[in-house]
Amino acid sequence: MAFDLVFFGGTGDLVWRKLMPALFQAYRHGTLPEGGRIIGVGRDDLSDEQYRQQIQSRFEQVEGDKRPNPEEFARFASLLCYVRMDLSKPESYAVLSARLAERTTDHVVMYLSTAPSLFTTVCEQLAANGLNTPKTRIVLEKPLGHDLTSNRAINVAVGKVFKEQQIFRIDHYLGKPAVQNLFALRFGNALFEPLWRREHIANIQITMSEELGVEKRGGFYETTGALRDMVQNHALQLLCAIAMEPPINVHADAIRDEKLKVLRALKRWTPETLSQHVIRGQYSAGNVLGHAVPGYREESGVSPSSSTETFVALRTEIANWRWAGVPFYIRTGKRMASREAHIQINFRPTPHEIFNSPVGHANKLVIHLQPKDGLELHLFAQGQSKRGEGSAGATLSPVHLDLDFDKRFGSQRVGAYERLLLDVLDGRLNLFVRSDEQEEAWRWVEPILRHWQNDTIGPRPYAAGTWGPSASSAMIARDGFCWSEET
Repeated sequence: MAFDLVFFGGTGDLVWRKLMPALFQAYRHGTLPEGGRIIGVGRDDLSDEQYRQQIQSRFEQVEGDKRPNPEEFARFASLLCYVRMDLSKPESYAVLSARLAERTTDHVVMYLSTAPSLFTTVCEQLAANGLNTPKTRIVLEKPLGHDLTSNRAINVAVGKVFKEQQIFRIDHYLGKPAVQNLFALRFGNALFEPLWRREHIANIQITMSEELGVEKRGGFYETTGALRDMVQNHALQLLCAIAMEPPINVHADAIRDEKLKVLRALKRWTPETLSQHVIRGQYSAGNVLGHAVPGYREESGVSPSSSTETFVALRTEIANWRWAGVPFYIRTGKRMASREAHIQINFRPTPHEIFNSPVGHANKLVIHLQPKDGLELHLFAQGQSKRGEGSAGATLSPVHLDLDFDKRFGSQRVGAYERLLLDVLDGRLNLFVRSDEQEEAWRWVEPILRHWQNDTIGPRPYAAGTWGPSASSAMIARDGFCWSEET
């Protein structure tokens, strides 16, 4: 299958740090279709060979086992070429058009790794130059707008040029192997589905924490914040994967129809719930992994009086028969105590206690997304009883079953961007977000943004290296629960 894969923003951070290494791994694994060409597009004045050298120098920063040796890179580099373009100038697109006309391909993928403000311009110019053919696919990298209105404007503009089945809105969390196993766990096994409902589940927690701060992205983060950067897309997509009904099949629209139902069933915000169930925070100076780190307002590109949130914790519910009354807790933040992403399903206690169960422990299923990738099932078991102690007086002990997917599948594991790029080349839309999903997610998030605009208190401070502001713990404690590290 001959293809051309065009990276707009081909000299940018995402391309060299994530996308090129992912393509190389697919090339190394033999899963990248033959007959491909990878075209970087940028404003720098580079030849094909200079672009290859630049990518090779960046590969030196890739973690060891994923770094190509010189012979491997030489073979991979033969796929790379470069086109100099100023995306704001219509005449530049003729250069790309001429380069694409050099050969016949089955598909052309246009990957927009640029500022969202350029999406409309790029799509209009692709159409003006006849590059929006039926064999063209376009990939849109997040963030897709900064609110419902801007998101809808982008989707309308792109939809005028490309059909919905040609548009791949990427959310790299959906490409993570652990998320794929979440779907397999729910819909490929009969074990948990009978318990996956309000009668058996007490609460569900989604945590996505980072040790890093905003690094060199302070300017970007000032206009984005944790709610737009993580909750509106990644967290809500994970919530949909947990809460959706079984689709009738694995076709893209069958899956996305069920996710949309979840988003539409999320309880709408009221002034009371916005005040009590949404916590925003901003990290101050602290200590991470034994090193002193500055506060957010001291980072490069950040205003000294910034009110941008680097932490969000919230409580929501899904108003349908399966989930009515079950609280869902989401939290995400930068400069927190550890880097991890997990989903914790906390089951209800047994209806009648006949053993002495340890306080503070419960049956739970933990789905680890990063850095560990696997499942933990926490249960109670009775060890060897002491002499003279009958089973009626015995105390149960917590134990857990641990399935580490990296150990189990090893080299068979495929990274998120590798999986998603291969799906784009194959035309599979299952792991990509439909426009109505995005709009519904923005519609749910917007009341929070408006509430914060009128809130003069601002984000609550939390010291770097902690688990966020204490108000987050107070919020979940009001329901009689606690976060995983507080157990």
